[in-house]
Amino acid sequence: MSTPFDLAATDELLSTTRAVRKRLDLERPVDVEVLLECIDLAQQAPTGGNRQGWRFVVVTDAEQRQLIADTYRRVSQSYFASRAATPTDDQTGRVRSSSDYLRDNLERVPAMVIPCQQGRPESLPLAAMASYFGSIIPATWSMMLALRARGLGSVYTTLHLVDDGEQVVAEALGIPDGWTQTALIPVAYTIGTDFKPAKRPPVTQIVGVDGW
Repeated sequence: MSTPFDLAATDELLSTTRAVRKRLDLERPVDVEVLLECIDLAQQAPTGGNRQGWRFVVVTDAEQRQLIADTYRRVSQSYFASRAATPTDDQTGRVRSSSDYLRDNLERVPAMVIPCQQGRPESLPLAAMASYFGSIIPATWSMMLALRARGLGSVYTTLHLVDDGEQVVAEALGIPDGWTQTALIPVAYTIGTDFKPAKRPPVTQIVGVDGW
């Protein structure tokens, strides 16, 4: 079968773009130009109604990163406390350990990207809300894939949005009213590049053809 892309390289990129936390290189700076290149590529992602109501806030300043990290830790305390009381399997335990590591070292991550979407989704009906988030999440994932292709790791987080976290970060970064922060993406070069596919169930267990 002839294809316009190198399928082996494409499949490896798609199957090994992991949520990277412990393997973020906290000592190596990230050039803003690299981030701009990846965000530029992300603009090609599809959006609902072809409306690109996007704004990506790149944060590299140490004081701003510290404020975001402190806010993240403060507003996520109840989440981490409740999670610690529940049993876990080995894989989930590793994910939790890496989440704890990121929480404790977030300000050391050299760059953060906060994708924002124009408007507020709180009062939207289901279809409109699905379209709202469906217009920013594909672009965010495209950016993360582009980062991976350039040797950088990232992870999609949302815990800074708990309680007053979004408001605190918005005020610190000058994000105007009427815009919604949809995620916080810590970004750094990775320690090694040998990421592997995660353990997942056989595709036949999660797919229904012509019905559930």
